[in-house]
Amino acid sequence: QVQLVESGGGLVQAGGSLRLSCTASGRGYAMGWFRQAPGKERDFVAAITWSVGSTYYEDSVKGRFSISRDNAKNTVYLQMNSLKPEDTAVYYCASRAAVSGLPIRHRDGYDYWGQGTQVTVSS
Repeated sequence: QVQLVESGGGLVQAGGSLRLSCTASGRGYAMGWFRQAPGKERDFVAAITWSVGSTYYEDSVKGRFSISRDNAKNTVYLQMNSLKPEDTAVYYCASRAAVSGLPIRHRDGYDYWGQGTQVTVSS
């Protein structure tokens, strides 16, 4: 069982920045960030592999968001810049234990989830 603790959400004006953190009690293959807006499904945002540090992004956040990891701290960060109102959602970090047949963007490939942190971007 891997426990994930998120922090860093909040309220910010459009164009502003926030940094989310997620500390894991253990490491597997990769960590991902997903987000869920009211009435919508939980969608992929970004992911990073622990060993090599390969990164993956959803198209709408490329160039604005950056995912990174600190292996010594078992912590993954999501730096969010140029935030837009449509980025408003609850953001979840997730741990993927191993490589599987599912794409890294697929939420069903993740084994453990954090409690979520609210990000609100005002216009």
